[in-house]
Amino acid sequence: MVKEIIPGLGSIEAGSFIDLKIGGEGIFKVGEGGVKRILTPTDKKVEFIVYSDKTLSYIKSAMGYPAIYPVKEVSFEGPAEAVLMDLDGTSVHSEAFWMWIIEQTIARLMGKPKFKLQTVDEPFVSGHSVSEHLQYCIDTYCPSKSVEQARNYYYEITSYEMNQIMAGRGREGAFTPSPDLKEFLYTLKEHKIKIGLVTSGLYEKAWPEILSAFKTLKMGDPLDFYDAIITAGSAIRKGQTGTLGELAPKPHPWLYAETARVGLGISPARRHKVIGIEDSSAGIVSIRLAGFAAIGVDGGNIESSGVKPLVHSQYKNLMDALPLILGEK
Repeated sequence: MVKEIIPGLGSIEAGSFIDLKIGGEGIFKVGEGGVKRILTPTDKKVEFIVYSDKTLSYIKSAMGYPAIYPVKEVSFEGPAEAVLMDLDGTSVHSEAFWMWIIEQTIARLMGKPKFKLQTVDEPFVSGHSVSEHLQYCIDTYCPSKSVEQARNYYYEITSYEMNQIMAGRGREGAFTPSPDLKEFLYTLKEHKIKIGLVTSGLYEKAWPEILSAFKTLKMGDPLDFYDAIITAGSAIRKGQTGTLGELAPKPHPWLYAETARVGLGISPARRHKVIGIEDSSAGIVSIRLAGFAAIGVDGGNIESSGVKPLVHSQYKNLMDALPLILGEK
C-alpha cells in the first residue's frame, strides 16, 4: 500500500481520490497560482485544492452558494473529553424514512403518485440539507419545478407524518435507536465525557426523532442527558424566522464547530481531545473541516462516496469505537 502526504489531509493511500485538472467550478487550475493538485472523492461533493504547504476545500452547493475552507491537520488523543455524535444513521436509524419523505415530496411535485427514487440517488438525498436533497431531485427528475414549491410540499408532508408518529399511529419503524446506543451513551457518561448531538436536520424533524429514541430506550428527557444539542435550526415559512441551516449544513463545518466551541465550551487548543462520529460522507467532511478527527460507523455512504480516507477509524457499530474513545488503544 503506497501512502502519500497531503497537507491538511495527512497520510492517505495513493489513488484514494480522483485527480482533477480544474476545480472550484473554474476558479482553480492545476499548475496555476501554486495549485499542485485538485482531488475529489467519488461523490464529487467536495474538492481539495492542494498547494505545497496547505490544502483548501471547495464545498459545492446545489443552492448556488459554494464555500471555501482551510483543511486543518487533525489528531486525536484518548481518552476523549467530548464526543460529537450525528443523529440520523448514527444515533437513530431513520434515513429510509426521510428518503421516503423526499420521494413523496417529488411524487406530489411531479403529479406522479407512483414515483420512486433510484438506488443511484441515495448519496444525494441523505446527509445534506433538505434544500440540497430537493434541488438534486428537481435537477434530476423535474427541472421545470422550483425548490421553493418542493419545500412547501416537504414540510406539509413532514408535519402530517410527524403528528401521526407522535400520536402513535405513524409510519412503523420510522425511528429506531442504533444498536447498543443506550449502553454506549451511558458508558461515555460514566467516564465523564461530554456528549454533543449534531444534526443537519431542522428542529421540527430532529426533535421527534430524539424523543422517540429516548422514549424507546427509557432514558428520560434528552435535554437532561446531552450536554449540547445542535440542529440546523427552524424552517423559514411565511411570518416566521429561521436560521442558516439550509445553506450551511454538513458538509460545512459550522454545526460541529458550534457544538464543540459554543455548546460544550471546548477551545480550539483542545481539539485533539474531541472526536466526532458519523455514518455519512457529508458528516465526515463536516467533522474534518471543523478541525476534529472522525470515526465512521457502517451503514451509511462513507465508502460508496469515497471519503473513507478522511476517517480516523471505522467500526461496525458504536460499541466497537469505545476502546479508541476511552484511550484504551
